Amino acid sequence: MSGDKYLIKRNEIEQMEGLDKTHFLNTNAKRNNKSLGDIAGLTGFGFHIIEVQLGHETTEHHVHYHEDECVYVLSGTATAYIGYDSVEISEGDFIGYRKGGFSHSIKNTGTEVLRCIVVGERNAHDVADYPGLNKRIFRNQNMRWNLVDIEAIDTPDAGAK
Repeated sequence: MSGDKYLIKRNEIEQMEGLDKTHFLNTNAKRNNKSLGDIAGLTGFGFHIIEVQLGHETTEHHVHYHEDECVYVLSGTATAYIGYDSVEISEGDFIGYRKGGFSHSIKNTGTEVLRCIVVGERNAHDVADYPGLNKRIFRNQNMRWNLVDIEAIDTPDAGAK
């Protein structure tokens, strides 16, 4: 094999420190990320093992309009918020978040660290809403992200080209 990293062995993954992250819109959304896809050079999607301590959330409640995401629970229990519903999740459960589907987030409501695999597309462009904050984010490759109040968005009646 060349110097490129294609294989990450179990013992390497277990010994990784990971990266502690706090969501920029939710100080209670704290997790430790082991971004295995990045290490292996994947660019079309992210593949992460995350750990979430008791009482913390995985992210700010949101929905992507152009990117699918999914979560597989490795261990622990939590509450998943999907749209207006909440459901208990535990080891072996899978959640598929469709682009343009329901808003979603997860909170560790269990008694131990929540460990999950999180996979998500990495498109050059995405738009996401944070309904609890009434915010929308525009993400474009090689540009700074734009976060706006949803009420401030102007939708002109432009003609067809």
